[in-house]
Amino acid sequence: MFDVETPDDLIPLVGEKAGPSSWIEVTQERINAFAHATDDLQWIHLDEQRTRAEFGHPPIAHGYLTLSMLAPAMYELINIRRVGQMINYGINKVRFIAPVLAGDRIRATVSVSKAVREETFVRVIHDVTVNSGRLDKPVMIAQLVVLYFDAKSKGES
Repeated sequence: MFDVETPDDLIPLVGEKAGPSSWIEVTQERINAFAHATDDLQWIHLDEQRTRAEFGHPPIAHGYLTLSMLAPAMYELINIRRVGQMINYGINKVRFIAPVLAGDRIRATVSVSKAVREETFVRVIHDVTVNSGRLDKPVMIAQLVVLYFDAKSKGES
């Protein structure tokens, strides 16, 4: 875990790795909720009988569901005690390497690939790898860009 005082304390951690995070269960109920929240109701995510008949395994989680599970993993792996806002600025790349199936569990490792001080924040590029308990290879890799803003001093508005 990266446990630091301020966003600037991430700068010397370039090249360092934290994790893995705790396991996150990818249940069929979670997949169903994501499908309905995003209106992505494709049968490969929701129809257990058909996916078992056609593919021989449970339904497949949405790639974007796997991507969204990075939020709790990142909160667990990176603790900045004195930080203002943390803004998810974007993703440079993401690759869904292998399917995550209903019933799988996933966890992430994160490294600081680049960290640069800008005016009121530190821009950090994190390389993230997500693994499942079922496979030996990653199920997803992503390069996240996060802006960690300075905490305001007392009395500052």
